[in-house]
Order: sequence, then structure tokens, then C-alpha cells
Amino acid sequence: RRDYIAHEVLPQKLKPPEKFVKSDESMDLTSTYKQDYNPYPICQVPPWLPHVTRHIPSAKADTRTTYKDDYVLWHESKTKPTRPNDGFCPSDVKFNHRTIVQDDYLYRRPVATQNFKPPNLVQKTKAPFENITNYRVKYVPHPLKKHYVHKNVKYKVSEVPFDGLTTHKVSYKALANQPAKLAKPHQPKLLRDLPFSSTTEFQEKYQAWPQPPVLTKKPDVYLPPLDKMELHTTTQIHYKYPNGKPDKICQSLVQLKKSTEPFNSCSIMKEDYKPWLCKRLKPITHAPEQTFPEKTKDYLTTFQTHYVPHPLTIMKSYKPGWSGPKRHTLLDAKTIYNTSYTPKGIVRCLASYKTPPDYVFEGADADGHTLYLPASK
Repeated sequence: RRDYIAHEVLPQKLKPPEKFVKSDESMDLTSTYKQDYNPYPICQVPPWLPHVTRHIPSAKADTRTTYKDDYVLWHESKTKPTRPNDGFCPSDVKFNHRTIVQDDYLYRRPVATQNFKPPNLVQKTKAPFENITNYRVKYVPHPLKKHYVHKNVKYKVSEVPFDGLTTHKVSYKALANQPAKLAKPHQPKLLRDLPFSSTTEFQEKYQAWPQPPVLTKKPDVYLPPLDKMELHTTTQIHYKYPNGKPDKICQSLVQLKKSTEPFNSCSIMKEDYKPWLCKRLKPITHAPEQTFPEKTKDYLTTFQTHYVPHPLTIMKSYKPGWSGPKRHTLLDAKTIYNTSYTPKGIVRCLASYKTPPDYVFEGADADGHTLYLPASK
């Protein structure tokens, strides 16, 4: 680190490309091969074959090698290998699990090196942190108005007896009723005591463009035709009249009047509707086509009329008799249960008594159960 000197690194200078200059000479489109190549006359070359041909005999070749001809096998005994007997023989001494590295290793203490880290000059203050920000300094709390809480009106039972009439029935009877009123309470806008004005820059600088008056065309006065109305179909309308053209439909434009008055909960249906006198229609019943006899039906079938009962024939049983003990013989009454059993009388449950005998009433617990104790205690 001490010997290191940082060299000044300069930006790399790039060589500017040479400007292309267009030459006036025409390109000959010839290569170096075409310029330096001299053509020679082409002629057929005879094949280069040797003058003397080698004679290959057709006799069978001897495939024995020189090694097999000259090799003579000696009758000698097999030599013993000179390899020493390096059989592993483990020692009986207890192994101490130490290696050569552990024996030859010399422990060296850590070397103290010099620290070149620059000291931290920023001193930490022990004073507590002040969480006073610019927002807290300039913040001005404004008091808020109390929020409007709607109080529910207590329900009062009306003294007028209920006659089973609904709103539709009341208005249907053409009774004079007042229009429905809104039950929603009036909620005034909460105006805060803030310096911000309700007008904006857009409202102050905005100027409405002068709008020209809307030109409305007066509808033509409808004049009903004096002639009698012709109830013709589409085919008859497109039919060319011999004496002239058919009359055109003169229909006036319908103007919708927009009323700004509140809705009075009365519709055109309720005002213009008049009840009709409805009579209950009797069901259409046709005359019965099938006639039933006055006498009762005997409900007899062909099988019941032609059935002839026959007496039962008793068949003789050829089943062999039972070779075991007879069934009517009595079982021996001397058993272990019969000798050790002592009959006891039927004891009535104490819960069935209103006041159980030989017991005194003590009291009742939290669950309502009555507690009794024996009279002897």
C-alpha cells in the first residue's frame, strides 16, 4: 500500500476515420488471376505405367512365420518370482491417531499488524434526539365542529285502529292524501375556519362564452283531413292510385315538458285507472260422455268366476325318526347357578317417592337438584 502510486489515466484518443474520396476512374471488374493467367493449349496426357509387369504366382503361399520356424521350446522348470513378501501385518501396539502433520507442526502465535483504517471523526452526541420537524413547528391546529349525530325518533303506536288498507288501496279509493315527504334530516355543510377560500383560480379566471339563443322551429298546425280515413294495408298503400297519390301522414312533433316540481307520488296509472266490475267466471264443464250404471259393481274377474276349490291331499312323510335324546325330557335342575343363587325381593327406586322414607331433606344445589341424607346420620 505504501509503494502504490496511482497513475493518471487519460482518455483514449480515437483515430478519426479517413474521409472517403470518390474516384473518377471506371472499375474494370477484373481479378489478379485473370490478369496474370496465361492460357495453354489443352491436350490428352498418356498414362504413366511401368514397362515391366510383375508376375504373381498362383501357388498357395506358406503362412508360417520366421519366429515359428526358428523357435525351439526348452524344457525348463518355472522360475519363482523375485517379488518380496510384502504382506500387511498389523501391529499389536495401540494406535494413537496422530499424523505426521501433527508431529511436525509448530504452532506460531498471531503477528500483530498495524491498522491503517482512518479514525471516525464523527462524534456521537449523548444528548437525546429532538423530534421537532418543520411540519410540527408550522402546524396550526384548528378546532373541529361537533359532528352531527342523528337521533332516532322513538316509535309511538298510533291510536287509529288498523283497517287493513295499504298505500295502494288508500290512493285507489281516491282518498285525499298528502304527498310523501323526505324523512332524511337536513345536513348543513361543515364550514371549517381555514384561510383557504372556497373560490379557485379556475373559477376566478373562467369567463363563460356567450351562447346564442337556441332556435326552435314552430311545429306546423295540424289540420285534420276532411276526407274519410282509409283503412288500407301496406300493399294497398304502395298501390298506385289511378287518380292521384295517397295522402301523407301529418303527425305533429311531441314536446316533452320538464317539470321542476317535486314528485307527488301519484302516477298516470292511478289517476286515469278506473276499476272495472269483475264477475267471477264459472268453470266451463262439458257434459259427461260416459254413463255409469246405477247398480254396484261386483268386481269379479274371469279367474274368480271360473275358480273351483279342491280339497287338500295329505301326503305321507317318509322322513327318518330322531335318534338323539327326546325333547320332552326335563333338564337336570342341579347346576352351579341353581345351587348358589339366592333370590332377592324387588326394591323400589327412591327417586319415585315424593319424600323417600328413612331420608331427611337437606336442601337444593345451584342446579336445582334436591339433596337427601339418611335419617340415621
